[in-house]
Amino acid sequence: MSGKIPSFDESHSDKLSRKARESPFMPVGIAGLMAVCAIGAYKYKHRGAMSTSVFLMQLRVAAQGTVVAALSIGLGYTMANEYIFNKKND
Repeated sequence: MSGKIPSFDESHSDKLSRKARESPFMPVGIAGLMAVCAIGAYKYKHRGAMSTSVFLMQLRVAAQGTVVAALSIGLGYTMANEYIFNKKND
């Protein structure tokens, strides 16, 4: 255990900022998700003959892909930092 005591009186903004410090690519994933949703909302008017359900399914896949990519890059970044850090201490 890391020795941290969970605080139940922590506000939502405090929790979000703490999580962002612990995992710096989480805000990137959230921003990517919001960008995909904003672009999707804009393009919804110009979808042509495509049905709404197909459009929303494609939008969901794009949003999930953006978040998974950001988390994967963050994981690779963290693993690389730990490897480099452990190499220097050896």
